[in-house]
Amino acid sequence: MAVRPVQVNIKALDAPAVGRFWAEALGWSAYSPGVTTYVGPVGGLVWPDPVAVCVDVVPVPEPKTTTKNRVHLDLATTSGAHQTELVARLEALGATPAQVGQSQVPWTVLADPEGNEFCVLEPREIYRDTGPIAAVVVDCADPRAMARFWGEAMDWTLHGVTDDHAVLRSAKGVGPYLEFLRTPGMKTVPDRVHLDLLPYPGDDKVAEVARLRALGATDLDLGQGDVPWTCLADPEGHEFCVLSPS
Repeated sequence: MAVRPVQVNIKALDAPAVGRFWAEALGWSAYSPGVTTYVGPVGGLVWPDPVAVCVDVVPVPEPKTTTKNRVHLDLATTSGAHQTELVARLEALGATPAQVGQSQVPWTVLADPEGNEFCVLEPREIYRDTGPIAAVVVDCADPRAMARFWGEAMDWTLHGVTDDHAVLRSAKGVGPYLEFLRTPGMKTVPDRVHLDLLPYPGDDKVAEVARLRALGATDLDLGQGDVPWTCLADPEGHEFCVLSPS
């Protein structure tokens, strides 16, 4: 039994606008299957996508605070020229430079039109085959503990772990990496960005949720009411949802 990440959930005041931004940023398409704006590869809505971890933008009434998100996307580039071109294109789409404490670094930190931070990376060989999203990056206090929890929660392969950084990726070797980065500071506001996970076909969602609780996840009440998904938090308080198979 295991779950897998199928989408990055981003909260937004104007979900269609933020969805359009991310569709343009990633070279994907924005779909509106319901109240959310789903961003996935071109060619028609496929859920769950067999390779990509997609983006689902969810409308909420509250704007983002000035607090840095604890989860962000790293975008891949193939050359220095591509990085420069992508940054310029993103800024033309409404992205703005962001300061999150970085100094002289080879990547560029930006924020989407509602302030959600993300990075445009310099070319790195490790990300040559990930698609437009190189990694989903999670700030944490203890990457080793996060690797233990998430490694047990999902069927992804652990590619490396140190006191400062842990890296997982699909066992199929496709799509983005999931990275846990040791970062100072504690959680002070609800996560604006989180992962949505899905059980595999034939697995029981209720049993999966129970298994995650046994691993150290805790129940989370966000005022969601009676919904088909289950809101949980990992041992460091990062929110995530376990979705029901369609």
